[in-house]
Amino acid sequence: MIAARMPLPRQLGMYAEQAVRASVWFPFILVTLVLAGCGGSPARRPIQWQQFDGSRAYEQVAKLVGYGPRPAGSDALGRSATYIETQLQDYGLTTDEQVFVAPTPFGPKQFRNIIAKTRVQQSGPGRVIIIGSHYDTKFFTNITFVGANDGGSSTGTLLEMARVAADQPNLWFVFFDGEEAMVQYTDEDGLWGSKFFVDDLKSKDEGKRIKAMMLLDMIGDKNLNVTVAGTFAPLVFDAARAAGYRDYFSYGGNSILDDHVPFMRAGIPAVDLIDFEFGSAPGLNDYWHTDKDTLDKLSPHSMEIVGQTALRLIELLQNEASGH
Repeated sequence: MIAARMPLPRQLGMYAEQAVRASVWFPFILVTLVLAGCGGSPARRPIQWQQFDGSRAYEQVAKLVGYGPRPAGSDALGRSATYIETQLQDYGLTTDEQVFVAPTPFGPKQFRNIIAKTRVQQSGPGRVIIIGSHYDTKFFTNITFVGANDGGSSTGTLLEMARVAADQPNLWFVFFDGEEAMVQYTDEDGLWGSKFFVDDLKSKDEGKRIKAMMLLDMIGDKNLNVTVAGTFAPLVFDAARAAGYRDYFSYGGNSILDDHVPFMRAGIPAVDLIDFEFGSAPGLNDYWHTDKDTLDKLSPHSMEIVGQTALRLIELLQNEASGH
């Protein structure tokens, strides 16, 4: 990702939290009774968001970092992909891959997106919520870059979210390859996985199926300060407040270039949750894309904050989609 950031004031959520809470329970009970009587799809249960375990997410990151640098097309990334898919299948999710070749500054490269889907809800709006992370690391020849935070933390968090929310309907957990630019971010360098994913949606006329897309990136820093960029930032703040973590999130405008951008350009509502202050002191980013991006800089608690907030955000989006 790349960003041009200026200090911005924190923005309060614009939605009424009390109204959201008050409106959830009666429709939920009513739908449960109706489905019990007519043999429809299983009713959607509330997400057990507090079951998200930051220590488990951290262990997933440690496993990925153990493979070493994981740039697109590498054997290490292939092993990571196999591991990620095995975990998702163990959670009972259906997995698929998008394998494709694209031109890069270093010649044609093969990329591999991983998609895990929960059950399809046969009744109701049935629109899909996508939660994404890139799982590749930037290619370097002069340093050993293992990307514990940049690529690792969001992937470990996404795996733990998939475990907790595996019984929810209409969720797609997408692990993008090729987010990192080979040289410098341009229209022809970087974001290969997300651009291919969105182009595939458009070619199948499936963009209208997507309710929203949420991206996680660089969210494991011990000194957590998550910037929220995209089209429904106020709802993120509502989710963070409901989870008890509002102070860790601030508004960042739309200057961040990351895997959420191809979705926004396609007219799909999308947000990016990213901590772009990953460094040796508050406000600095001097660990980013260096050999200092290692496991010792991460905090299981930070991943728990983001993971639990993201699960609450899924609930708010689900309730919004259902008209609750």
